[in-house]
Amino acid sequence: MSGSANALGAYLRARRELVTPAQAGIPDVGVRRVAGLRREEVAMLAGISADYYLRLERGRDRNPSLQVLESLARVLQLDDAHVAHLQTLVAEAPRQRRRHPREETPPQGALKLLDSLVQPAFIEGPYFDVLASNSLARALSPGFAAGRNQLRDLFLDQDQQNLHPDWQDVTECFVANLRQVVGNAVDDPRFIELTEELSLTSPRFRQLWARHEVRGQRGTPIRFDHPQVGELTLNRERLEIGGAEGLMLVVFHPEAGSSDADKLALLASADLPTSDSGGRGPVAAARSA
Repeated sequence: MSGSANALGAYLRARRELVTPAQAGIPDVGVRRVAGLRREEVAMLAGISADYYLRLERGRDRNPSLQVLESLARVLQLDDAHVAHLQTLVAEAPRQRRRHPREETPPQGALKLLDSLVQPAFIEGPYFDVLASNSLARALSPGFAAGRNQLRDLFLDQDQQNLHPDWQDVTECFVANLRQVVGNAVDDPRFIELTEELSLTSPRFRQLWARHEVRGQRGTPIRFDHPQVGELTLNRERLEIGGAEGLMLVVFHPEAGSSDADKLALLASADLPTSDSGGRGPVAAARSA
């Protein structure tokens, strides 16, 4: 996972396997060895030669023109986020260098804001490391304690999987967001460490990573099945922290006057035991677990 010598080819291959002949508007004839389009079908629909497309997939040509990229994006039915990702993979694209420090430190102002919030909230790094959290976030899930990694927990911790009734959708969202965050900066040490571990230990992660989906996380309702208060739905907001590149403040809030608000209030008043990790701590604590 430390980086592909042919990232463009891997991306093109993964995306064409997701487009069926029916979606592309061509007849489905003959015996198919792939689930989606054949190479020659992509080439035909994009208006390029089959030999040139083969060179792109095999990495023998890594600098297609903008016109070719636009044609391939149309055939592969890529949205804006996927097109932007595709453009980072060509040879002439400047390589991103995101040298995140191994222990990111949230600004003091953000920590004070976090402590003042009455909703469950935490601060996360670019690869979903929890850097700080308030007590209600830890009551909602021990996975929101400082030092935990949400992505790792989603795939490897059964309790965290049980917490999410929509686990399949949640994992798709997180992996697609990881693709967007990393871009072509695949030599980042934290990215390498995390994705190599998950690729070795989680078939679900390997399946999703191979799809090359790219999608940002937005404000959205999240369902939880909490062991103390039962099922509740909370709106998740992710807010950028100024002056701290890559760090986000994540806040969960219920609809006013709803049963979800009542359950969250019960959770806040129950003084339930929380993780020993506490509200703040080094990210390295989770990595050594």
